[in-house]
Order: sequence, then structure tokens, then C-alpha cells
Amino acid sequence: MLYKNIKGVPDFECTEFAPKSKKYCLCIPIINEKEHIRMELVRAKLKRVPQMCDIIICDGGSTDGGTDPDLLATLGVNTLLVKKGAGKQGAQLRMGFYWALERGYEGIITIDGNNKDSIEDVSKFTAKLDAGYDFVQGSRFIKGGQAINTPISRHLAVKFIHAPVISLTAHERFTDTTNNFRAYSKKYLTHPLVQPFRDIFMTYELLAYLSTRASQLKLKTCEVPVTRAYPNEGKIPTKISPLKGNAELMKILMANAMGKYNPK
Repeated sequence: MLYKNIKGVPDFECTEFAPKSKKYCLCIPIINEKEHIRMELVRAKLKRVPQMCDIIICDGGSTDGGTDPDLLATLGVNTLLVKKGAGKQGAQLRMGFYWALERGYEGIITIDGNNKDSIEDVSKFTAKLDAGYDFVQGSRFIKGGQAINTPISRHLAVKFIHAPVISLTAHERFTDTTNNFRAYSKKYLTHPLVQPFRDIFMTYELLAYLSTRASQLKLKTCEVPVTRAYPNEGKIPTKISPLKGNAELMKILMANAMGKYNPK
């Protein structure tokens, strides 16, 4: 089914493999992650993640065959959303959030689809949502978390630039602020002073904004320990280029710190 002309949401196509069956859903934004997403979903199925939450793939327009419907359905995916409109990660998340809220989920968990994160830890996020938390940030840098083979440049950038700026903006300390393994309550995403469904969120703006807005509004927030593991060798699985990508991230951090993404 094609969804078009929804304010603040990119046009997208939806394929449901099963009806809504859980209180929460897990949104996984991907683009051309064929082998990574397959391995991640296999791990999820082995750990019974589809029995904890409905898995929603938020595809940005993959061309590598990784979103084959038969494969996804076999691996426990509930719904495939394919973005047809403009935008990158922020647009994929807006698409997923819109679908999830329209479908009636009480909370949304997100995780990258590049098989770096401990999808086995989904239960930690559902437990915090059950306990009334509105924003739950996964962190490899707190007690119980693990940072495996993190590139030194990435580690230093998160620890000494990204996390301090986000923490100052949020008025609360967060330690792993580039990590997309998170959970958001329905209360947070539908708060009138949040308004995530705006076209200003096209790339990584929404990730930064939602890292800080919850605590600014005195909503209930916390971190939970997770694992993020980079491969021992080969290309680092990331969509952020070393120079241009990181420069854009810095612009976004500064704009967010100045409140430019807050609703007018």
C-alpha cells in the first residue's frame, strides 16, 4: 500500500506480513545492508525478539535485494516500509514513527541495521518503557556495556565532542549519543512541544534532537548498557564519511544546541 502526501512524512510503501501483535515495535532503518541485516535478524530470531516486539524494517530504497519480502517474513519481520520520498535517516525514522503511532504502539525502539549492535538487549528497552521511561539511550560506555573494536577516532569524537555537546544541550549527562539503539515512548513522540513530523529532519537532525528534547521537557530518561561491536578487519560499517559527514554532524549538533529544531 502506498502512503502519499502526509504532512511531515515522506511518501512510502508498506507491506505487512502480519498484524500488530505487541505493545512495542522495533524500527530498523536500513539502506543496502543485505548481509548485515540478514545476520542481525537471524540473531534476533534466535533470541526471540519477534516475541517481544513487532519488527518494522524502515528501508531507504535498497537495491541489493536485502529487503526481499519472503526473506524478511521468514526472519520474523512484521512490516516492511520503503521510503519513496526525499531524505535519509531522519526521513526513514519519521516514516517508521508515523506508521508505528498510527498502528497504536505504546513505544518505539530503534536500532541500526548494520549488525553492530546487541539486538539481544531489546528486553532492556521494553522493561524501561514498561517502567514509564520516555527516552532510553543505549550505551556501550556505562557499567555493563561493551565497546568492541571501536575505531579510536570514533571513540574520541563521541567521548570528547558529541556526548558533551548533547549532554549540555539536554541538561543531563548521556555517554553514547551517536548510538541509535534507543527507545521512545508514545508520550514523548506525541508531546506538543516535540513535533518530530517536520521536513527539517532529513538526515541526522532527528537523532540529535530527540537525544535532548526529552530531558529539556522534564520527561523521564535513562541509559541502559548495550554492546556495539565493530568488525576486526575490513571496511567500517557506517554511512558517515570521515570529513564531509562529520562536518555535517557538527553543524547539526550546533544547530540543535541553539534550539533551531525546537517547534516555533
